[in-house]
Amino acid sequence: MPSQRPLLPRSTPAASGMSSRSIAALLDRLEAQSVECHSIMVVRHGHVVAEGWWAPYSAERPHLLYSLTKSFTSLAVGLAIADGLLSLDDRVVDVLPDHVPAGISEQGRRLTVHHLLSMTTGHRTDSLAEAWQLEPDDLVKGFLRVPFPEAEGTRHAYDNPTTFILARMVERVTGRGLPELLDERLLHPMGVDHAEWDRVASGASFGFHGLHLRAEAVAAFGELLLRGGRWGDRQLVPREWVELATRRHIATLPFEDGSADADFVCGYGYQFWMSRHGYHGNGAFGQQCVVVPSHDLVVAVTGAHAQAQAVFDAIWECLLPGMDHPGSTRDDEILADRLRRLSLTQVQGSAVPERSVKARLDASAEDSALPDGTTVIVDPVDGGWLLRFGSSLDVEAGHGEWRESSPLGRPVVAAGAWQGNTFVAELYVITTPHRVRLVVDADAGTAVATWNIVPLTGPSLTRHVRSPLMTRPDVA
Repeated sequence: MPSQRPLLPRSTPAASGMSSRSIAALLDRLEAQSVECHSIMVVRHGHVVAEGWWAPYSAERPHLLYSLTKSFTSLAVGLAIADGLLSLDDRVVDVLPDHVPAGISEQGRRLTVHHLLSMTTGHRTDSLAEAWQLEPDDLVKGFLRVPFPEAEGTRHAYDNPTTFILARMVERVTGRGLPELLDERLLHPMGVDHAEWDRVASGASFGFHGLHLRAEAVAAFGELLLRGGRWGDRQLVPREWVELATRRHIATLPFEDGSADADFVCGYGYQFWMSRHGYHGNGAFGQQCVVVPSHDLVVAVTGAHAQAQAVFDAIWECLLPGMDHPGSTRDDEILADRLRRLSLTQVQGSAVPERSVKARLDASAEDSALPDGTTVIVDPVDGGWLLRFGSSLDVEAGHGEWRESSPLGRPVVAAGAWQGNTFVAELYVITTPHRVRLVVDADAGTAVATWNIVPLTGPSLTRHVRSPLMTRPDVA
């Protein structure tokens, strides 16, 4: 894969006035707590001072950001407002009149851009599933049909359709698709030449999810925010908007499960979360862009876990104490070597027996990635295997090495091994946090294929290796 031009200059922790041992302590903490990261990038005083990828993830790969996408949509709203095409007081019903349901409530009529950005429309919980159940072909209309038990502007509830509607409003007033607008006005001027977007069935981008970017692009986004929307000699986003979007507009409540993670109860801005230090954009399963203006610091992390608070705790408790306490160049070299050698664990086992196995998939296993009864064939080829799932999905897997294939357009990186009479392989949908573990019992002729974390857009592996992914979240 061709190398990418760096977006940010490089330096060392010591040269940027921080301790490399504090970064190593952060890595130690995350490892001790089994927090699976895929990339990490630390930016101090505008320079990347530490960067690493856990193989098979790598620098040139984009990674699904899930709801960190929302923070990019926020800047698109700011651009439309700066162009005089939209205002915080504009109402949904006025900008998108063709999406207004019959019998809309008075509160639904009053909802504005401000309410959507701050997620204070009056819902108590995320309305996504109910809205799509009510209107399978029109999420805007479905959202406006879901009852509003609280007065608008009084209560925050994390509500995915608010960002979907903002994306549609931006597209309506600008006449541009959200991806195209952000490419032209933000990403390309920053030097980000490729952004992939997952889309709903109509072809529109989700807005609240679905953006895939390289880790350095996420770090550069944080640095853009830290600079008040300025990149080089260009003011890409008005400083006033960055300041408005990244300040607290509403208090946030403990999560529905009763937990009260410290960095999610500090308040909410305009599609940004406030933190104990600075603010952050956050995506499901470990996609984070943390901006700490008081330390001129940005930390970008991608991963596959449900421990966002553990990452924040590690940043505050391990990294921040190393600010303004530079270590030695030897410490920097030790850290850089460690970062170069990061890797997720490969499947252990043997390359033998070199035989073909045919099995029937048992989908009764929780989190199955393939339908029940799918034919699974394991064929030895060139020191690895060709894995065949039904008639339409073939994936290459290496032994002791990662092998890449793109059976339906989206790359899959896989490795496997024999463990006695059982064949085991890990299939990474490498531009996402997700992977499938395949276990084939050669004696019984059965197989299971389960996700490490089921994608929020459904369990079908075939769906998630298509590019672009076009779907909508499954609704019971």
